[in-house]
Amino acid sequence: MLVLGRKPGEYVMIGDEIKVEVVKSKDGDLRLAIDAPRDIQIVRGEIYESEVK
Repeated sequence: MLVLGRKPGEYVMIGDEIKVEVVKSKDGDLRLAIDAPRDIQIVRGEIYESEVK
């Protein structure tokens, strides 16, 4: 697992097509914007875990 520190406005690229940007950070809460092709499924962790079990 790669762990990175990012500030609001900064982003990481996953491959050439997926951009994950920090859009807000306050009091330990974090908001991310994910820009990815429509054919890539994006699922929140708690939903993913409930579907796997």
